[in-house]
Amino acid sequence: MESKTRVLIVEDDMIIAANMSLQLSKLGYEVTGIETRGEEALTHAKLNTPDVVLMDINLKGSIDGIETAYSIQTTTDIPIVYITANNDEATFEKARKTHPFAFIAKPINMRALHRTLSLVEEQLNNRNREKEETEEIIEILNDRIFIRHHGQMIKLLFNEILFIEADRNYCHIVTPKQVYLLTATLKVMQDKLPGSIFVRVHRSYIVNITQLDVVAESHVEINRKVIPLSKSYKETLLKHLQTI
Repeated sequence: MESKTRVLIVEDDMIIAANMSLQLSKLGYEVTGIETRGEEALTHAKLNTPDVVLMDINLKGSIDGIETAYSIQTTTDIPIVYITANNDEATFEKARKTHPFAFIAKPINMRALHRTLSLVEEQLNNRNREKEETEEIIEILNDRIFIRHHGQMIKLLFNEILFIEADRNYCHIVTPKQVYLLTATLKVMQDKLPGSIFVRVHRSYIVNITQLDVVAESHVEINRKVIPLSKSYKETLLKHLQTI
């Protein structure tokens, strides 16, 4: 039996949220819950790991929908679909920086939402297939990683890797001599590589902390490459540097 796509609704208007939940259930989705505040949504996402989050931008409370989405994505790859009645350019640009899957305007058209969620499901299926392929081609040993490159398994020592950059469902492994494209998400790489050496500093970057040349307020540098340093990852990075 095929499992249902699990949806978290984050919406502070309970009438809208309840109607969405009812309609989504009729369409065959599993609604993991309705949260009205960003803080509660963060806890829910961590405990229940939904497949997709429908996020109202203008939430009440200490953090809005955009900040909530950003926090969710610092630790997961859950797709975000924003729901908003706000069409101003500044809000759109701020929300776009969190790389949402889509925007749905209020009042909500359920047909449009269903189509959007169908596209999310397709993306999730592709991601799962790629992850399965990655499990077959990546092998981690004590001080090295083996990756498939041009049909061959090649060895990369940990101390050869400068940093890893996300490219949607792919990663670029950067060494001083070459860049390798790998079919894996950054989250997969983060889970596989030793956290004592490879530390996430941004939603799009993992760095080899033994290769760091500069650690500044909002960025780090490796081999003259400037890499953004997010506030949410800075404390973790500094703790790791203290143990070197």
